[in-house]
Amino acid sequence: MAKTKPGKKDLDSYSIKGTNKIVRPGDCVLMRPSDSDKPPYVARVEKLESDHRNNVKVKVRWYYRPEESIGGRRQFHGAKELFLSDHFDMQSAHTIEGKCIVHSFKNYTKLENVGPEDYFCRFEYKAATGGFTPDRVAVYCKCEMPYNPDDLMVQCEGCKDWFHPSCMGMTIEEAKKLEHFLCSDCSAEDDGKRPLSSFHVSPPVESKVESKRRKR
Repeated sequence: MAKTKPGKKDLDSYSIKGTNKIVRPGDCVLMRPSDSDKPPYVARVEKLESDHRNNVKVKVRWYYRPEESIGGRRQFHGAKELFLSDHFDMQSAHTIEGKCIVHSFKNYTKLENVGPEDYFCRFEYKAATGGFTPDRVAVYCKCEMPYNPDDLMVQCEGCKDWFHPSCMGMTIEEAKKLEHFLCSDCSAEDDGKRPLSSFHVSPPVESKVESKRRKR
């Protein structure tokens, strides 16, 4: 009688080839793109499995960079910002190049030093529609834009809102020397229009973009 081939089995961990790093489900990893000119893809490992030939596959949930999303990169997106998508794939584990950390937005803003493997995520992203969760975020400054953690902002002692130095007619160097700051509204004791409380982050519905992921 012919022997039946053993089925796939789940793995608890995988050693990245050429490194001493161990990947486990729940870890975030850097994956080699098909185009070597592009930065590595970022994904969260959902499952590791091997077949009867010991070929290891990894089920991943992709993170998208702002420029890969419908609507593209916008002014308030940070340089290390990612969106956790609803796009899953099975990939060869050999395409894993390294590990990284995707922080919550709050934890990222508390980092004293941002390393090359540090990223952050504040939105979940629907790849097919371009929708974001949450769909709205708080805005700051008179430009009424969401917070970009890469930008220096100063806080008004009156209204407690945060402002970009450039929007206040200051240089970054001047802002760093400030001991006290009042925005133009508070310094004029003007109770007029206050900034909007939220900003709609999803692009127009008619926008479409093709997924840039390819199975390996």
